[in-house]
Amino acid sequence: MKQYLPLLSQSVLFGELPEEQMDAVLSIAVEKPINTGEIIFFEGDPADGFYMVADGMVKIHKLSPNGKEQILHMFGPGEPFGEVPVFSGGVFPANAEAIKNSTVLYFPRKKFVELLIEKPTLALNMLAILSKRLRHFTIQVENLSLKEVPARLAGYFLLLSEEQKNSKSVTLNISKGQLAGFLGTIPETLSRMLKKMSDQELIEVEGRRIRLKDYDGLIDLAETGRIHTEE
Repeated sequence: MKQYLPLLSQSVLFGELPEEQMDAVLSIAVEKPINTGEIIFFEGDPADGFYMVADGMVKIHKLSPNGKEQILHMFGPGEPFGEVPVFSGGVFPANAEAIKNSTVLYFPRKKFVELLIEKPTLALNMLAILSKRLRHFTIQVENLSLKEVPARLAGYFLLLSEEQKNSKSVTLNISKGQLAGFLGTIPETLSRMLKKMSDQELIEVEGRRIRLKDYDGLIDLAETGRIHTEE
């Protein structure tokens, strides 16, 4: 498992730990290859541990009674998922599915809790990442419940810009169909919104790269639903 030490050292959850503590974390990890479309856990399954993407990509989603999918998160290499039950126990609140051939690391709850008791720094790191997740959920709930699709899309680009530390452009790490599901809309509506925002000189679409031509305009659209104009 030593080959995953660089992955842990760059992860938000374990990156601040000294190497001996990361070794301890890896000592309890179980490597699991997952095929595209394979379910890692279902909503309601007992939460007996959590996961980290080592390679590939995983989506977290819920299904409505009529079968409509709402994507809650997309996770790539170095990102943990399903970690809340480490503290709360119970069951997983959503489904996790690989959207490409992936490898995940599984951390059994019982063994991980023992590590937390031994290493308080690790517990503090987990609290920090859970706080960040709560912020993202708050933004997403606000976007889905209170804002129209253009404002949701602008807010998503701004969030990506913050995460990728680039105010000039962002790179989508998911397909446009998956992005539509994440924003609670359909691909056709998303395509119309991307074209409209391009026509309004807010963005320029180059495949999965989105150039942010009018950053202030995107902020205004995300916050008010209106296009920013110069005085």
